[in-house]
Amino acid sequence: MQANDVWLVVPLYNEAKVIGDVVRTARASFPKVVCVDDGSTDDSAARAKQAGAVVVRHPVNLGQGAALQTGFDYALTDPAMRYCVTFDADGQHQVADVEAMVDLVREGPVRVVFGSRFLDERTEASRLKRLVLRMAVAYTNLSTGTRLTDAHNGLRVLERGVVERLDITQNRMAHASEIVAQIGAMRFDGEPVTYAEAPVHILYTDYSKAKGQSLWNAVNILAELIWR
Repeated sequence: MQANDVWLVVPLYNEAKVIGDVVRTARASFPKVVCVDDGSTDDSAARAKQAGAVVVRHPVNLGQGAALQTGFDYALTDPAMRYCVTFDADGQHQVADVEAMVDLVREGPVRVVFGSRFLDERTEASRLKRLVLRMAVAYTNLSTGTRLTDAHNGLRVLERGVVERLDITQNRMAHASEIVAQIGAMRFDGEPVTYAEAPVHILYTDYSKAKGQSLWNAVNILAELIWR
């Protein structure tokens, strides 16, 4: 069964090799996909469009945070949209995880579900990378007042009301912590926003590692958090 009230928001930068397959696989369950081409220099945009995605383009590379905000703004123009999913373009996210996370939000009472690599053992990451990411999570929890096990996983499900209130200004790595901080500060009818975590399988391939999923990327996340 296809979910017509869900938009997948996919930041897209030079992913021509894989984006067609990523979009086609996702659209089997979630037909509404918007790819924000963030100044790609290859034919990523054309391949995403050919696979059935809506493509919105940045003329220059602005960063993943800016791409997500543009995607949110586009999804909000659809009055039928109830949920947004942030979804990576490189094939590391699993559609089955998205389905489970959307079901969790639909069942309530949570408005946000964060994917976590650390709630089961499916995601294979080095011990050192796990340590660095956990340090980043600890810093984010301390600075935002939230309690998460994985604040820098790009797979999230957000209810429309939450998306309407997000205003991402951190374009680079720090945007993930900014999203968490803004969600942590939100109030609905005077009550804090309700959120949960769900276990997800992040598939680190040679391709995704080459695109920025290395240990150094985790180190960069921690550094940008501290010195932003």
